[in-house]
Order: sequence, then structure tokens, then C-alpha cells
Amino acid sequence: MKLSRPWAFWRRVQYGLGYLSFLTAVFTGVYFIYIYQAPTCFDRTQNGTEIGVDCGGVCTRICAFTVTPPNVVWAKSFEVIKGQYNAVGYVENKNIGAGTPEISYTFKLFDETGLIIERTGTTVLPPDSTYPVFEGRINTDGRVPINTTLELSPAELWYPSNFGRAQFRTIDLALVEAGTRPKLNVKMENTELVEARDVEVVATIFDAQGNPLTASQTFVDIFPPRSQKDLVFTWPYPIAKTIRSCSVPTDVVIAIDLSGSMNNDGGTPPQPISGVLAAASTFASQLRPLDRVSVVTFASTSSTPVALSGNSGSASAAIRALTINPKEETGNTNTGAGIAAAKRELNSPRHNPDARKIIVLLTDGLATAPEKNPEEFAKTEASFLAADGITLYTIGLGSAVNMDFLRSISSEAQLAYMAPTTATLGGIYQIITGAICEDGAARIDIIPKANNFTF
Repeated sequence: MKLSRPWAFWRRVQYGLGYLSFLTAVFTGVYFIYIYQAPTCFDRTQNGTEIGVDCGGVCTRICAFTVTPPNVVWAKSFEVIKGQYNAVGYVENKNIGAGTPEISYTFKLFDETGLIIERTGTTVLPPDSTYPVFEGRINTDGRVPINTTLELSPAELWYPSNFGRAQFRTIDLALVEAGTRPKLNVKMENTELVEARDVEVVATIFDAQGNPLTASQTFVDIFPPRSQKDLVFTWPYPIAKTIRSCSVPTDVVIAIDLSGSMNNDGGTPPQPISGVLAAASTFASQLRPLDRVSVVTFASTSSTPVALSGNSGSASAAIRALTINPKEETGNTNTGAGIAAAKRELNSPRHNPDARKIIVLLTDGLATAPEKNPEEFAKTEASFLAADGITLYTIGLGSAVNMDFLRSISSEAQLAYMAPTTATLGGIYQIITGAICEDGAARIDIIPKANNFTF
């Protein structure tokens, strides 16, 4: 059938298309104005150029699945006061330019019977280095941890950051009063042109073999750009014995038995006293420039012929000049009096407050004075040493010595040495010299962590 008016048909088609276009425009406008939401980095949906939910692409946040998980290098707890510990762990973040403002962690302290306590928290983890995680004042109710672990929870928030350990520089540090109320004074610089906030700084002291020995923590609320800060780390108890570094000086009292039995071997010069004095004299002469030395002698009573001083050469000569009082040929051995005299000297004003305190006591016989319970008297005097941070080494010379007794008065049983003859004394004194401090200075890490993440 032939259309009589074709132009009318096409007019209706045009009207229809126009109407549809109008409706499409209206619906499109309504959708974009009232319904459509543009992709953002905070809509909890993977859209736009994101490679994960709200991460990657144009988003500042880095997708956690593209990040190398941090790993725990080591964890350890250190006794601060009896029954209270600081726990420290080193965490390595290998991601260059990527860190997290919040990572959760859990310290677990164990003794031989099992778990003692857990301590959880969160910390910032800057990029591209190793950083400490610190938890202080952990009360163990008297239990002694023998193992400490650090567990990390997966961090969900990772952001780009150019600020890490390189932002800070340690200019100077000094450990003072290590034998009394230790303080580590540190001067630190913020080397960047940006301010650092909420800076946590942990100081960890290692021995020469790289074993962590103790740690402390401090905070800086605001660290202005291109500025320096004086930081102080403290410990409530002496740490000179703990760190055993040769960079820490030592005050040594050499206590020598001058009872009559020290002449029993006879000879010219008399033995074993001559061999004893020669070995002790060499020991004194080998002390380091910052060390101080004193000499105490004991027989029926005690005396202090050489007071604490830094003149090891004078002390060495004085030891060689010592003699046994003829009256002591039938006298006694008052070991407790010798310990008490050494303790008094180490607690005198002549003691260097930055130094550890050491007594090296040598005897060849039994404690025989005072008359009532001479060994118990010596044990009592020795028991007072720990409170003053004094370590007692003992050397038993000859076959008549009571080594069980010497082990009982030494600060630790392994600090009691037996010398069958004077020929072995030199080697024992060398062992003690090495035990007092370790070769090489202890390493001290000063590591800051700043929350410099911006979103």
C-alpha cells in the first residue's frame, strides 16, 4: 500500500526521536545530579584507576598486597627493677618509600613454666630500615622471663613517605654515672626542612658481639626543622656491670690475704706470697687509663695501704712492696674484714660514679676470724655487695683452700677461680681482666620514629 503523505510519517519519526532525546537528557541529568557518585579513594569500593579497594592508581594509599610484610629481627626483655621489665624488638621494613602510620604488635614474655604476660600496642613504622618497638614497665610478678617474642599484625594502611631514619642524625652521645644512676645524654638533629611530630626515640645498648643488653625510651612532641634537641635516657639501677664495655671505666679493689700461711712454702723470696704479689702487681699495671685501683690486705684484721686512684703504676709498685707482719705468722684469716674494707673503699668519695665496682680477692686458706662463725661473717659481708652494685671475684690458691666457701661469697659461682700454684695466677688475672670488660666499645643505637605521614 502506498503512503499518501510520506512527509507526515517522517515528521512523526523526528518528533519521536526528539522526545526520546529529551527524556534521555532528563534522566541522565537526574542520574548525575542525584544518583551518580564519582569514584573516590574513600568510598570502600574498587573503582576508577584503583588496583585495590581505595588503594593504588590515583589513590595515595598503597595497597597492602603490594607491600613486603615487615619482619621481626629480634625481641628481648631487660630487667629494669626487680619484677619489672622493658621489652624491645627490632622490626625491619624493607619497603622503600612505603610505611604505615599504625601497626599492631604483641609482646609475649615466657619463663620455664610458660607464658608470663602479654603486652599489646600500636606503633608507627617508617620506610626502608629497621626500627625498634618498645614496651616499658612490664610487671612479671616476680617471674623471670627467659624468652621474649614479638608478633606483628598485618598493617592495612600503607602510605608513601620520604621520611625515615635519615631525617635524624645523632651528633653526640655520652653515657654517665653508669655505676650509680645511669644517664645517656644524646644530642640529635632533625636534618630536614619539615617539622617532625610525636617522635619516639629508643636507645639500645649492645655488647661487642652485637647482643642487646638494655634499652630505654624517650619522646619528643615537636622537633622543629633543621634544629637540634638534647635527649636524656635513664635507668633506675646501675648498668655498668650489664654492658661490660671497655668504654665504661672500672674501679678495682685488689684484696690480698697476708696471713702467715702465705709464707708456708718458704724459699727466698718466701712463697707463695712473692708469686702472689708479682701476679697482682702485673694485674694492677695492666688496668686502663680511666680505671682506678685500690689495695686492701687482710689477716687477723684488714687495712687499706692504697686508696682508690688512677695511678695504677703506684699501686703496682705498692703491691710488690707488701710484706707479712711477723705477728700474723700465728694469726688468723679474716676474709669478711677484707670484704668490708674493700666495700668501704668502693663506696668512698674516691669512687668514680661513672665506673663499675669490682673486688678481686685472693686467699690461700680458710676463713678463721672472727672466732665465731668466720665463714658466715664473710658470707654476710659479701651479701651486702650486690646492693651497692659491687661484683666480687675470688681466687683460691693452693690445695688447702675451701672452694665451696669462695664460690658461696663470689657474686656468681663462676666468678670463683682455683689456682693450684702461683704459676697459674697470671692467667687467672688475665681472665678476670677480660671478664671485667669486653674488647671493643659497646654499640649504642639511637633510633627515632616520627609520625610524618600526611593524607
